Amino acid sequence: MKPVLVAGEINADLVFTGCNELPAFGREVLAECFRQGPGSSSMICAMGMAKLGDGVLFAGVAGQDSWGDYCVDALRGAGIDTHAVRRDATLRTGLTVALSAAHDRALVTYPGAITALRAEDIGDDLLSQAGHLHVSSYYLQQGLQSGLGALLARARVCGVTTSLDPGFDPVQQWGSALRELLPLLDVFLPNALEACAISGAATPQQALQAFANGVTRTVIKCGAEGAITLGDDGDVLAVPAIRVDAVDSTGAGDSFDAGFLHAWRRGLSLRESLRWGAACGGLSTRGVGGTATQADASDVRRLLAGTP
Repeated sequence: MKPVLVAGEINADLVFTGCNELPAFGREVLAECFRQGPGSSSMICAMGMAKLGDGVLFAGVAGQDSWGDYCVDALRGAGIDTHAVRRDATLRTGLTVALSAAHDRALVTYPGAITALRAEDIGDDLLSQAGHLHVSSYYLQQGLQSGLGALLARARVCGVTTSLDPGFDPVQQWGSALRELLPLLDVFLPNALEACAISGAATPQQALQAFANGVTRTVIKCGAEGAITLGDDGDVLAVPAIRVDAVDSTGAGDSFDAGFLHAWRRGLSLRESLRWGAACGGLSTRGVGGTATQADASDVRRLLAGTP
């Protein structure tokens, strides 16, 4: 099986956990724990897929700085091919501060080099090495947005399947440009908030219907409520979340993406693919940071063997 090509943002995460409330200007709050780790939706998904045994190529831009060194070393340490990562001495690598509790998290991101990746950086020679193209954080990757449709079209010509996790829109405009890309996608992976905002629907179930186009498999991540998609019969197919002793939810949706795509690419049923996603998302919350406790394939199989 050809590797997954992740076209994404590169940044480090500084994760503060056990935050009982969010800070306000003029005030200070305390955290119970802190961890520095590889960050970004794209890096967490890429490292999750590598942990499951997938070959992974990564295309992105990082500054020629210590944070860039840290992130690229982390990708390489996970067995990910970084030859398509460009280092730019005129840019600074992005950085995210995550304030996390077991149930949710709040993020502050300095984009830095995140906005520098462009569709033309990903040539057909790189696409030809991959079997699947995954893009995360559409709204943060501003340099990629205008050419993404052409990139997805080129991927289809090359026989490469595609997926997109839109991420949150910091300016909350959402807009229609992303919806126009859906017919070029094989898999669309928003969470419930994103799905409703992008579609204008009141509920995730209504969003599934709004996104249905006969081409794109939309999977909506609903946090503690599990995940949903439309079954082949047109009805909503739902799987529950996997219950674990959660410590930090940072990157859980990205680990879900890794698990779902790993199973989906191997032809597992929709229900089993959703269960793999739920297992990977749940297991990733056992430690601090998005990558510290990501599952390998044997972890998932053991967990699912004991889960209805």
